[in-house]
Amino acid sequence: MPRYIRLHEQVKVPVVKNMIYAVKLIWQADKKLMLGYLMSAIAGKVFGLFIQNILFLKVLLSVIDGSRGFIQYVKYLVAFAVCSGLTKACQWYGEYTQKYAAKRVLKNLNNKVFGKAASLDVSCYEDPDFYDKYQRATLVLQYGYFDVLISSLCGMLGSAISFICVITTVTVIDPAYLIFLLPVLFVFAIEIAKSKLVYKRDLEMTKNNRVKAYIQRTVFLKDFSKDMRTSNIFYVLMRRFDLAIRSNISILRRYGVKLFLYSMISSTFSEFIPIIGTYAYAGYRFINGSDMTISGFSVVLSSINSVRSATLEIADGFESINEMALYFQNLRDFFDYEPKVVSGPLDVPYFESLEFKNVSFRYSSAKVNSLNNVNMKITKGQTVAVVGINGAGKSTLVKLLLRFYDPTEGVILYNGVDIREYSVSQLRDKFATVFQDYRNFAISVFENVICKNCTDEEKVIARQALIQSGVWDKISTFADGGDTVLTREFDENGAGLSGGENQKVSTARLFASEFDIAVLDEPSSALDPIAEYKMYENLIAATADKTVMYISHRLSSAVLSDNIFVLDRGTVIESGSHAELMAAGGEYCRMFTLQSSSYREEGEDDA
Repeated sequence: MPRYIRLHEQVKVPVVKNMIYAVKLIWQADKKLMLGYLMSAIAGKVFGLFIQNILFLKVLLSVIDGSRGFIQYVKYLVAFAVCSGLTKACQWYGEYTQKYAAKRVLKNLNNKVFGKAASLDVSCYEDPDFYDKYQRATLVLQYGYFDVLISSLCGMLGSAISFICVITTVTVIDPAYLIFLLPVLFVFAIEIAKSKLVYKRDLEMTKNNRVKAYIQRTVFLKDFSKDMRTSNIFYVLMRRFDLAIRSNISILRRYGVKLFLYSMISSTFSEFIPIIGTYAYAGYRFINGSDMTISGFSVVLSSINSVRSATLEIADGFESINEMALYFQNLRDFFDYEPKVVSGPLDVPYFESLEFKNVSFRYSSAKVNSLNNVNMKITKGQTVAVVGINGAGKSTLVKLLLRFYDPTEGVILYNGVDIREYSVSQLRDKFATVFQDYRNFAISVFENVICKNCTDEEKVIARQALIQSGVWDKISTFADGGDTVLTREFDENGAGLSGGENQKVSTARLFASEFDIAVLDEPSSALDPIAEYKMYENLIAATADKTVMYISHRLSSAVLSDNIFVLDRGTVIESGSHAELMAAGGEYCRMFTLQSSSYREEGEDDA
């Protein structure tokens, strides 16, 4: 029967299986880490707890009470010196090996975690439970728990070998001593229970720690610095930070008494009973004139200290192994997660048509649908606009189109075939997408545009794309031009851009890419009307004979479109050309009229 640790009523964690899983994972990353720890731990523990404290002591006392000659003692002394030198050499080499192997294991596991994170469904990042599990999984790397696990396992093995050697020696002297040493076996069960409690405590603290980490990160981010200095939001965050700390203190107090009791019981079985019992029995035998010699008496007393040390080290190792195995459960769950959005077997052909057919969608945490029975069709070469107020479901359409999610109901057809039948990576390659929540990275401007290390030829392409997006005039003023790193976070010569300039850099990716369909989700949200107009002119030129889908609540792009779909609360309420919808006098006409009057008022104010 496998032994499990229960975290709460409906969760079981197989500790032994997780430990084996962790060891295999680390062994595959770099086997030298475990070999280094084994060499260092076994040599050090066996020498220190058995050879030095027991064997050499026994030889020394044998010479004193006359049972061995001095020449024989010198031979043992030389053997002891050689053994000591070999032990130190093994420990030094093992520690040297550990130091470099640990870095290689960390690099290997980090790469594996990063690769897995890149393959996760987008929905995972919007699921608090999964995010908590992901955070706990990264603790294995962040705090070097893999190193702690292997160190504890090897240390425990070394102590166990020493324990067996010492117990065998004591048994030869008098088997009765085993009675006083048996209680140490209960220590392991106690430490297992204690490790369960520690993990449950840390599990309860996860949410609070996530709140603390968010606030600690936010306070230092440039994006939030202005708001914090012009409002009371800093004090709101600090109140949340304080509440998280106080909650953690409450949790620590609640578990503290139980953990203290476990420690007291563990000390009773590992120290009080073995030491007092053995000392009393050995003293009784020696005083009452039994056959026990001075050397035997001293060895027994020294053996008890060695047994005590070995027992405590094994118990501590047991506790660490159990706790680390529990944390590795989160890493195992993370690696074992199978994406719900699964790639299909078909290659994606050249684009001819795209159709949403009775598509409805609801986010897992939502109570109502974000999209309801959406029907729309786009054919090759068309320019289509999807418009509506914020929250109408426009961006959700893009997420479904790129298969970040799959529809709750209905199908999306690419050339008449359900997009779930196609290769996900090939499908996404067909689209050039500018997202509403655009992001640029702390790499060079050219790399942000091309999205990889750039050759000289690709830099020319990136430069042209930046010209088309309207931001090259700004980039060209930097000392390193397009090779300038965005932000100064990692490069003191880096440069910062305004919100509109950052959006233009993000938009330049579209101009630099090969695509069948361009999807622009609020592509001008950070731009002023003049910059917006110039960008749309360039987009029209760059997407000639291409299929384009504009997603926007600003209707300047809709006028340029062949067909317009108006979304309201996830439902298509109108569709047609600009002229047709204006003539119909519906919601689109009302929105366009309101926005047109706003632009006119801005123009009059500027004049």
